[in-house]
This record gives sequence, C-alpha cells and structure tokens, in this order.
Amino acid sequence: MSSAALALVLGAAVLHATWNAILKGGSGDRAVALAGISAAHAMIGLVLVMLFPIPHPESWFALFVSTLVHYAYYALLYQGYRLGDLSLVYPIGRGAAPLLVAVAAVVLIGEVLSPLGWLGLFTICGGILLLTMQSWNGTASRTAIWVAALLGLSIGIYSAADGIGIRISESPMGYMGWLFLLEFPVPIAIALARVRAGKVIPPTALKYGLIGGVLSVVSYAMVLYANTLAPLGAVSAIRESSVIIAALIGVVLFSERPVGGRLVAAAVVAAGVIMLAAS
Repeated sequence: MSSAALALVLGAAVLHATWNAILKGGSGDRAVALAGISAAHAMIGLVLVMLFPIPHPESWFALFVSTLVHYAYYALLYQGYRLGDLSLVYPIGRGAAPLLVAVAAVVLIGEVLSPLGWLGLFTICGGILLLTMQSWNGTASRTAIWVAALLGLSIGIYSAADGIGIRISESPMGYMGWLFLLEFPVPIAIALARVRAGKVIPPTALKYGLIGGVLSVVSYAMVLYANTLAPLGAVSAIRESSVIIAALIGVVLFSERPVGGRLVAAAVVAAGVIMLAAS
C-alpha cells in the first residue's frame, strides 16, 4: 500500500471514530443528530453532483445497493447506540467488515491480497475481537450485540459495493456526490416522525449532527478515494483501526469500563496495519 493511501485511510479512521462519538454522547437526541448527519451528506452531495460528471452507468447498480443498505445502516446505528456502549457496539459493528469486503473483492473482481496482506487483515480482525472481549462485561444487552452484528453486515455490503462502484464510475467525485445526495430521505423521514409525534427538534442535537455529517463526508470520501489506490480489503481493514480510537474515547469521555487490555488490542491492530502497509 502506498504512503498516500495509508495516510488517507488512517485520517479517515480518526474522523470516523470522532463523529460516532459525537452521535453516541454529544448529541443528546440521536435521532435528530442522525438527521443532521444525513442532511449534511445530502447538501454536500448536491454540490458535488452540480460540479462533477455523472458516474458511468456501469456503477449505478453498486450505487443503488449502497444507498439502500445505507438506509438500514442508519437505523441499526441508532438502535445500537441506544442499547449499548460505544466501546462494545462500535468494535462489533466495524470488526466484521474487513473480511466481508476482502472476500467480496476476491469473488466479484478477483482482487487477492498477498499472504502478508491476509495475515495483516486477520491480525486487525483479531485485535478488534480482543477489544470487543475487553469491552464485554457480561451485562451488555444481547439485542445490542445482534444489532451491532447486523450493523457490521451492512457496513461490509456497502463498503464492497462502493469500493467496486467508484472504480468503474469514471467520475469518483460524481459517484460520491450521488451517494451522499441520495441520503436525503433520511432527514425528511426523521423530521416528519418528530412533527407527527409533536416533539421539538433540539437545535443543539441538530448542530452536532451537522458537524458529524461534515466529518463523516470527509472521512468516507477519503476511504472511497483510497479504494482507487489500494486493494479493497486492505483499505477496509486499516480503516477499522478507528475502533481503537473509539474505544479510547469511550473510556476517557464516557467512563466506559473495563480499561484493561485495550492497549494490547491497540498494539495488535497496529501490527496488522503495518503488515498491510508493507504488503
């Protein structure tokens, strides 16, 4: 993996963990914050659609699949953080994605990692599993764990679809624009539900959501561009180093426990990142 691709993905990991932390603890009303996030996506997407060419028709199916799965992703994300801790839901949700993406890349486009690359990928997944075990205290909701597992499945599907779609789009920025713009039903649906329920939309939650949405757009744009520079499985695996950042945020800001073992898990993930970078 080139240094440019590695820098893009690691930067995206930091931004991704940050906006998830905002959604978990800083927004107050997570539904409104999610509306703000997807609204920011749609607004930025509109700008990109106006500035860049429409993606090639061959990429439209991937775009369609990713859009539908993103709708499910938002619903699962909301439920996951409602039911469980950031340091448990986030690692489970992100941990399954690298293997799913790597297998999809082999099956769909014949992209195979080197032996060192596969070792790095499995090492990262092992570090994420170790982190999940450290976060487990025996009292976590089983429903939260199942929701997080489904979240991981959705992440793996849309990551694979977008990784392939952006490569054949012939207009990466145009592809990103349409992907973000097509999220516009999410904030509309949330806003209508709030109005029908007679609930007030808290300005603070909306503000945090918009901030998180900008961070999310920049983060995913960096990942999508990195997909044009490096193997999909490698990009997905290194991106999930964000679980370590999210776990540390959970410990420091949200007082999630226990603390022990997180540094070991971080070292394991870091070793996997180094292997993938060297491959």
